[in-house]
Amino acid sequence: MSDDDKRDDRWTQGPELGPEEAREAKQAAKQAPPPEPESAETLRERQRLAQQQMLDRWIDGVLVEQRRTRRWKLFFRFFFALLILALLATTLYGIFGTQVSREPEREHLGVVKVRGVIDGESPASAERIIEGVRRAWEADRAAAVVLHIDSPGGSPVQSQRIYDELIRLREQGDKPIIAVIEDVGASGAYYIAAAADEIVAAPASLVGSIGVVFASFGFEEAIERLGVERRVYAAGDNKAFLDPFSSVAPEQRQFWQSVLDTTHRQFIEAVRDGRGDRLAEDDRLYSGLVWSGEQALELGLVDGIDTLHGISRERLGEVRLHDYTPRLDPFERLSRRFGRVAAEWLGVPSSGSPVRYQLN
Repeated sequence: MSDDDKRDDRWTQGPELGPEEAREAKQAAKQAPPPEPESAETLRERQRLAQQQMLDRWIDGVLVEQRRTRRWKLFFRFFFALLILALLATTLYGIFGTQVSREPEREHLGVVKVRGVIDGESPASAERIIEGVRRAWEADRAAAVVLHIDSPGGSPVQSQRIYDELIRLREQGDKPIIAVIEDVGASGAYYIAAAADEIVAAPASLVGSIGVVFASFGFEEAIERLGVERRVYAAGDNKAFLDPFSSVAPEQRQFWQSVLDTTHRQFIEAVRDGRGDRLAEDDRLYSGLVWSGEQALELGLVDGIDTLHGISRERLGEVRLHDYTPRLDPFERLSRRFGRVAAEWLGVPSSGSPVRYQLN
Protein backbone atom coordinates (compact mmCIF):
# COMPACT_ATOMS: atom_id res chain seq x y z
CA MET A 1 0.00 0.00 0.00
CA SER A 2 1.43 3.41 -0.91
CA ASP A 3 2.04 6.15 1.63
CA ASP A 4 -0.74 8.30 0.09
CA ASP A 5 -3.27 5.45 0.49
CA LYS A 6 -2.22 5.00 4.10
CA ARG A 7 -2.77 8.68 4.79
CA ASP A 8 -6.29 8.45 3.34
CA ASP A 9 -7.23 5.28 5.27
CA ARG A 10 -8.22 6.11 8.82
CA TRP A 11 -7.77 2.51 9.89
CA THR A 12 -4.07 2.58 8.95
CA GLN A 13 -3.30 5.86 10.67
CA GLY A 14 -1.20 5.81 13.88
CA PRO A 15 1.68 3.59 14.92
CA GLU A 16 1.71 -0.02 13.93
CA LEU A 17 1.33 -2.45 16.85
CA GLY A 18 2.57 -5.94 17.04
CA PRO A 19 0.50 -8.80 18.40
CA GLU A 20 1.88 -8.48 21.93
CA GLU A 21 1.38 -4.71 21.99
CA ALA A 22 -2.17 -5.10 20.73
CA ARG A 23 -2.99 -7.53 23.54
CA GLU A 24 -1.54 -5.15 26.12
CA ALA A 25 -3.59 -2.23 24.69
CA LYS A 26 -6.77 -4.28 24.79
CA GLN A 27 -6.11 -5.34 28.39
CA ALA A 28 -5.46 -1.74 29.36
CA ALA A 29 -8.74 -0.67 27.83
CA LYS A 30 -10.59 -3.27 29.91
CA GLN A 31 -8.91 -2.12 33.10
CA ALA A 32 -9.68 1.56 32.43
CA PRO A 33 -12.07 3.07 35.02
CA PRO A 34 -15.75 3.51 33.90
CA PRO A 35 -16.93 6.99 32.91
CA GLU A 36 -18.10 9.16 35.72
CA PRO A 37 -21.94 9.04 36.28
CA GLU A 38 -23.96 12.04 35.21
CA SER A 39 -24.79 14.53 37.89
CA ALA A 40 -28.26 14.88 39.40
CA GLU A 41 -28.66 18.22 37.69
CA THR A 42 -27.99 16.66 34.28
CA LEU A 43 -30.54 13.90 34.93
CA ARG A 44 -33.16 16.41 35.97
CA GLU A 45 -32.54 18.42 32.83
CA ARG A 46 -32.93 15.32 30.69
CA GLN A 47 -36.21 14.42 32.44
CA ARG A 48 -37.47 17.96 31.97
CA LEU A 49 -36.68 17.84 28.24
CA ALA A 50 -38.42 14.44 27.88
CA GLN A 51 -41.53 15.74 29.67
CA GLN A 52 -41.52 18.85 27.50
CA GLN A 53 -41.41 16.67 24.37
CA MET A 54 -44.33 14.56 25.63
CA LEU A 55 -46.30 17.71 26.42
CA ASP A 56 -45.59 19.12 22.97
CA ARG A 57 -46.80 15.89 21.31
CA TRP A 58 -49.98 15.90 23.43
CA ILE A 59 -50.70 19.53 22.55
CA ASP A 60 -50.18 18.75 18.85
CA GLY A 61 -52.65 15.84 19.10
CA VAL A 62 -55.23 18.03 20.84
CA LEU A 63 -54.91 20.69 18.16
CA VAL A 64 -55.30 18.13 15.37
CA GLU A 65 -58.43 16.71 17.02
CA GLN A 66 -59.90 20.19 17.49
CA ARG A 67 -59.33 20.99 13.83
CA ARG A 68 -60.95 17.70 12.82
CA THR A 69 -63.94 18.40 15.09
CA ARG A 70 -64.37 21.88 13.62
CA ARG A 71 -64.33 20.49 10.10
CA TRP A 72 -67.08 17.95 10.96
CA LYS A 73 -69.14 20.67 12.63
CA LEU A 74 -68.87 22.83 9.51
CA PHE A 75 -69.81 19.85 7.34
CA PHE A 76 -72.93 19.02 9.35
CA ARG A 77 -73.98 22.66 9.52
CA PHE A 78 -73.63 22.94 5.75
CA PHE A 79 -75.52 19.65 5.27
CA PHE A 80 -78.44 20.69 7.49
CA ALA A 81 -78.56 24.09 5.82
CA LEU A 82 -78.86 22.39 2.42
CA LEU A 83 -81.53 20.05 3.81
CA ILE A 84 -83.57 22.95 5.16
CA LEU A 85 -83.25 24.80 1.84
CA ALA A 86 -84.34 21.66 -0.05
CA LEU A 87 -87.38 21.21 2.21
CA LEU A 88 -88.24 24.88 1.83
CA ALA A 89 -87.94 24.70 -1.96
CA THR A 90 -90.06 21.54 -2.03
CA THR A 91 -92.73 23.16 0.12
CA LEU A 92 -92.82 26.29 -2.03
CA TYR A 93 -93.04 24.14 -5.15
CA GLY A 94 -95.87 22.18 -3.59
CA ILE A 95 -97.74 25.40 -2.79
CA PHE A 96 -97.14 27.37 -5.96
CA GLY A 97 -95.84 24.86 -8.50
CA THR A 98 -98.74 22.42 -8.40
CA GLN A 99 -101.15 24.94 -9.84
CA VAL A 100 -102.28 24.23 -13.38
CA SER A 101 -100.72 26.52 -15.96
CA ARG A 102 -102.92 29.07 -17.66
CA GLU A 103 -105.36 27.75 -20.23
CA PRO A 104 -104.22 28.34 -23.82
CA GLU A 105 -106.13 30.95 -25.78
CA ARG A 106 -106.41 28.74 -28.87
CA GLU A 107 -108.65 25.71 -29.17
CA HIS A 108 -106.93 22.55 -27.99
CA LEU A 109 -107.44 19.07 -26.58
CA GLY A 110 -107.58 18.89 -22.79
CA VAL A 111 -105.36 15.95 -21.80
CA VAL A 112 -105.58 14.06 -18.51
CA LYS A 113 -102.92 11.39 -17.98
CA VAL A 114 -103.73 8.01 -16.43
CA ARG A 115 -100.29 6.53 -15.84
CA GLY A 116 -99.31 3.54 -13.71
CA VAL A 117 -101.32 1.50 -11.24
CA ILE A 118 -104.71 2.97 -10.34
CA ASP A 119 -104.70 3.29 -6.58
CA GLY A 120 -105.74 5.77 -3.92
CA GLU A 121 -102.11 6.32 -2.91
CA SER A 122 -100.64 6.48 -6.42
CA PRO A 123 -100.42 9.30 -8.99
CA ALA A 124 -103.29 7.59 -10.84
CA SER A 125 -105.75 8.05 -7.98
CA ALA A 126 -109.43 8.76 -8.56
CA GLU A 127 -109.19 12.10 -6.78
CA ARG A 128 -106.37 13.36 -8.99
CA ILE A 129 -107.79 12.09 -12.29
CA ILE A 130 -111.31 13.36 -11.56
CA GLU A 131 -109.92 16.79 -10.70
CA GLY A 132 -108.04 16.88 -14.01
CA VAL A 133 -111.11 15.78 -15.96
CA ARG A 134 -113.24 18.50 -14.38
CA ARG A 135 -110.66 21.17 -15.20
CA ALA A 136 -110.50 20.06 -18.83
CA TRP A 137 -114.29 19.82 -19.01
CA GLU A 138 -114.77 23.35 -17.68
CA ALA A 139 -112.06 24.88 -19.90
CA ASP A 140 -113.77 26.95 -22.59
CA ARG A 141 -111.03 26.38 -25.20
CA ALA A 142 -110.80 22.61 -24.67
CA ALA A 143 -112.48 21.01 -27.68
CA ALA A 144 -112.48 17.58 -26.04
CA VAL A 145 -111.41 15.82 -22.87
CA VAL A 146 -108.77 13.21 -23.68
CA LEU A 147 -107.77 10.48 -21.23
CA HIS A 148 -104.23 9.49 -22.17
CA ILE A 149 -104.07 5.97 -20.70
CA ASP A 150 -101.02 3.83 -20.04
CA SER A 151 -101.96 1.63 -17.09
CA PRO A 152 -102.38 -2.05 -16.18
CA GLY A 153 -105.36 -1.23 -13.95
CA GLY A 154 -105.62 -1.43 -10.19
CA SER A 155 -108.22 -0.73 -7.53
CA PRO A 156 -111.85 -1.54 -8.43
CA VAL A 157 -113.17 1.26 -6.22
CA GLN A 158 -110.86 3.91 -7.72
CA SER A 159 -111.72 2.74 -11.24
CA GLN A 160 -115.45 2.82 -10.50
CA ARG A 161 -115.23 6.36 -9.12
CA ILE A 162 -113.55 7.65 -12.27
CA TYR A 163 -115.97 5.72 -14.49
CA ASP A 164 -119.01 7.20 -12.71
CA GLU A 165 -117.68 10.75 -13.06
CA LEU A 166 -117.00 10.28 -16.77
CA ILE A 167 -120.48 8.88 -17.34
CA ARG A 168 -121.99 11.84 -15.48
CA LEU A 169 -120.10 14.33 -17.68
CA ARG A 170 -120.76 12.32 -20.83
CA GLU A 171 -124.51 12.47 -20.23
CA GLN A 172 -124.33 16.27 -20.17
CA GLY A 173 -123.12 16.15 -23.79
CA ASP A 174 -121.20 19.46 -23.76
CA LYS A 175 -117.96 18.08 -25.25
CA PRO A 176 -116.66 14.65 -26.27
CA ILE A 177 -114.59 12.43 -23.98
CA ILE A 178 -111.94 10.39 -25.79
CA ALA A 179 -109.76 7.64 -24.35
CA VAL A 180 -106.39 7.18 -26.06
CA ILE A 181 -104.62 3.97 -25.03
CA GLU A 182 -100.84 4.14 -25.31
CA ASP A 183 -98.98 0.93 -24.40
CA VAL A 184 -101.46 -0.66 -21.99
CA GLY A 185 -105.12 -0.02 -21.27
CA ALA A 186 -106.07 -3.14 -19.36
CA SER A 187 -108.40 -4.20 -16.58
CA GLY A 188 -109.21 -1.18 -14.38
CA ALA A 189 -107.73 1.15 -16.99
CA TYR A 190 -110.10 -0.26 -19.61
CA TYR A 191 -112.94 0.04 -17.06
CA ILE A 192 -112.23 3.80 -17.11
CA ALA A 193 -111.90 3.93 -20.91
CA ALA A 194 -115.28 2.25 -21.37
CA ALA A 195 -116.95 5.40 -20.04
CA ALA A 196 -115.54 7.53 -22.89
CA ASP A 197 -117.45 8.44 -26.03
CA GLU A 198 -114.63 7.05 -28.15
CA ILE A 199 -111.63 4.78 -27.55
CA VAL A 200 -108.58 4.66 -29.81
CA ALA A 201 -105.41 2.62 -29.47
CA ALA A 202 -102.21 1.83 -31.31
CA PRO A 203 -102.09 -1.43 -33.31
CA ALA A 204 -99.75 -3.03 -30.75
CA SER A 205 -101.41 -1.64 -27.62
CA LEU A 206 -102.61 -4.14 -25.01
CA VAL A 207 -106.34 -3.76 -24.43
CA GLY A 208 -108.93 -5.60 -22.38
CA SER A 209 -108.20 -8.01 -19.53
CA ILE A 210 -111.79 -7.72 -18.32
CA GLY A 211 -111.47 -9.77 -15.17
CA VAL A 212 -110.80 -9.70 -11.44
CA VAL A 213 -107.80 -11.12 -9.63
CA PHE A 214 -106.80 -11.84 -6.07
CA ALA A 215 -103.31 -13.26 -5.47
CA SER A 216 -101.92 -14.71 -2.27
CA PHE A 217 -99.73 -17.53 -0.95
CA GLY A 218 -100.26 -20.48 1.35
CA PHE A 219 -97.51 -21.16 3.90
CA GLU A 220 -99.24 -23.48 6.37
CA GLU A 221 -96.96 -26.48 5.62
CA ALA A 222 -93.81 -24.35 5.46
CA ILE A 223 -94.48 -22.81 8.85
CA GLU A 224 -94.96 -26.25 10.40
CA ARG A 225 -91.65 -27.48 8.99
CA LEU A 226 -89.88 -24.46 10.42
CA GLY A 227 -91.38 -25.12 13.82
CA VAL A 228 -93.04 -21.69 14.00
CA GLU A 229 -96.35 -21.25 15.76
CA ARG A 230 -98.73 -18.78 14.14
CA ARG A 231 -100.83 -16.83 16.65
CA VAL A 232 -103.86 -15.05 15.24
CA TYR A 233 -106.65 -13.87 17.54
CA ALA A 234 -109.91 -12.92 15.85
CA ALA A 235 -113.59 -12.56 16.73
CA GLY A 236 -115.61 -14.22 14.02
CA ASP A 237 -115.08 -17.62 12.44
CA ASN A 238 -114.04 -16.19 9.06
CA LYS A 239 -112.31 -13.01 10.15
CA ALA A 240 -108.82 -14.29 9.32
CA PHE A 241 -109.65 -16.70 6.50
CA LEU A 242 -107.30 -14.85 4.09
CA ASP A 243 -104.34 -15.36 6.42
CA PRO A 244 -101.63 -16.99 4.22
CA PHE A 245 -100.45 -19.14 7.14
CA SER A 246 -103.84 -20.76 7.65
CA SER A 247 -105.70 -23.28 5.53
CA VAL A 248 -108.84 -22.25 3.64
CA ALA A 249 -111.98 -24.30 4.15
CA PRO A 250 -114.05 -25.23 1.05
CA GLU A 251 -116.95 -23.03 2.13
CA GLN A 252 -114.57 -20.08 2.63
CA ARG A 253 -113.08 -20.64 -0.81
CA GLN A 254 -116.59 -20.71 -2.29
CA PHE A 255 -117.55 -17.50 -0.52
CA TRP A 256 -114.44 -15.65 -1.69
CA GLN A 257 -115.05 -16.81 -5.25
CA SER A 258 -118.55 -15.33 -5.02
CA VAL A 259 -117.01 -11.97 -4.04
CA LEU A 260 -114.73 -12.10 -7.10
CA ASP A 261 -117.63 -13.14 -9.34
CA THR A 262 -119.76 -10.23 -8.08
CA THR A 263 -116.96 -7.77 -8.74
CA HIS A 264 -116.43 -9.28 -12.17
CA ARG A 265 -120.14 -8.90 -12.96
CA GLN A 266 -119.96 -5.21 -12.03
CA PHE A 267 -117.01 -4.82 -14.41
CA ILE A 268 -118.87 -6.54 -17.28
CA GLU A 269 -122.01 -4.46 -16.77
CA ALA A 270 -119.99 -1.23 -16.78
CA VAL A 271 -118.23 -2.16 -20.01
CA ARG A 272 -121.51 -3.12 -21.69
CA ASP A 273 -123.19 0.10 -20.54
CA GLY A 274 -120.30 2.20 -21.79
CA ARG A 275 -119.68 0.45 -25.10
CA GLY A 276 -123.23 -0.64 -25.97
CA ASP A 277 -123.77 -2.33 -29.33
CA ARG A 278 -120.21 -1.71 -30.43
CA LEU A 279 -119.05 -4.83 -28.58
CA ALA A 280 -118.87 -8.10 -30.49
CA GLU A 281 -120.86 -11.09 -29.30
CA ASP A 282 -117.91 -13.03 -27.96
CA ASP A 283 -117.79 -14.48 -24.43
CA ARG A 284 -113.99 -14.39 -24.52
CA LEU A 285 -114.19 -10.61 -24.07
CA TYR A 286 -114.92 -11.13 -20.38
CA SER A 287 -112.56 -14.02 -19.72
CA GLY A 288 -109.62 -11.85 -18.66
CA LEU A 289 -107.79 -12.14 -21.99
CA VAL A 290 -105.81 -9.16 -23.21
CA TRP A 291 -105.85 -8.21 -26.89
CA SER A 292 -103.70 -6.17 -29.22
CA GLY A 293 -105.12 -2.87 -30.46
CA GLU A 294 -105.77 -4.39 -33.87
CA GLN A 295 -107.66 -7.34 -32.37
CA ALA A 296 -109.53 -5.04 -29.99
CA LEU A 297 -110.83 -3.06 -32.97
CA GLU A 298 -112.35 -6.20 -34.47
CA LEU A 299 -113.99 -7.09 -31.13
CA GLY A 300 -115.44 -3.62 -30.61
CA LEU A 301 -113.28 -2.86 -27.58
CA VAL A 302 -111.90 0.22 -29.36
CA ASP A 303 -113.31 2.47 -32.09
CA GLY A 304 -110.18 3.17 -34.08
CA ILE A 305 -106.44 2.86 -34.50
CA ASP A 306 -104.81 6.20 -33.81
CA THR A 307 -102.57 8.18 -31.49
CA LEU A 308 -102.94 11.29 -29.35
CA HIS A 309 -101.29 13.48 -31.97
CA GLY A 310 -103.35 11.88 -34.70
CA ILE A 311 -106.59 12.71 -32.87
CA SER A 312 -105.45 16.32 -32.47
CA ARG A 313 -104.60 16.68 -36.16
CA GLU A 314 -107.92 15.11 -37.14
CA ARG A 315 -110.00 17.44 -34.97
CA LEU A 316 -107.92 20.65 -34.95
CA GLY A 317 -105.75 20.39 -38.06
CA GLU A 318 -102.57 20.43 -35.98
CA VAL A 319 -101.20 19.22 -32.65
CA ARG A 320 -102.56 21.48 -29.92
CA LEU A 321 -102.59 19.81 -26.52
CA HIS A 322 -102.79 21.07 -22.95
CA ASP A 323 -102.19 18.89 -19.91
CA TYR A 324 -104.83 19.40 -17.21
CA THR A 325 -103.51 16.63 -14.95
CA PRO A 326 -102.87 18.13 -11.49
CA ARG A 327 -99.16 18.26 -10.83
CA LEU A 328 -97.84 16.11 -8.02
CA ASP A 329 -96.70 17.72 -4.81
CA PRO A 330 -93.17 16.23 -4.47
CA PHE A 331 -93.19 16.58 -0.67
CA GLU A 332 -96.49 14.72 -0.39
CA ARG A 333 -95.29 12.09 -2.85
CA LEU A 334 -92.09 11.58 -0.86
CA SER A 335 -93.97 11.32 2.44
CA ARG A 336 -96.42 8.79 0.97
CA ARG A 337 -93.60 6.67 -0.38
CA PHE A 338 -91.78 6.82 2.94
CA GLY A 339 -94.97 5.88 4.78
CA ARG A 340 -95.57 2.93 2.47
CA VAL A 341 -92.02 1.63 2.91
CA ALA A 342 -92.24 2.07 6.69
CA ALA A 343 -95.55 0.19 6.77
CA GLU A 344 -94.02 -2.69 4.83
CA TRP A 345 -91.06 -2.88 7.22
CA LEU A 346 -93.33 -2.78 10.26
CA GLY A 347 -95.70 -5.35 8.81
CA VAL A 348 -98.68 -2.98 8.78
CA PRO A 349 -101.22 -4.20 6.22
CA SER A 350 -101.99 -1.99 3.24
CA SER A 351 -105.25 -0.08 3.26
CA GLY A 352 -105.92 -0.90 -0.40
CA SER A 353 -108.33 -3.58 -1.54
CA PRO A 354 -106.75 -7.02 -2.18
CA VAL A 355 -109.15 -7.47 -5.11
CA ARG A 356 -107.74 -5.93 -8.28
CA TYR A 357 -108.83 -4.98 -11.76
CA GLN A 358 -105.22 -5.38 -12.84
CA LEU A 359 -103.23 -7.07 -15.57
CA ASN A 360 -100.78 -9.57 -14.05
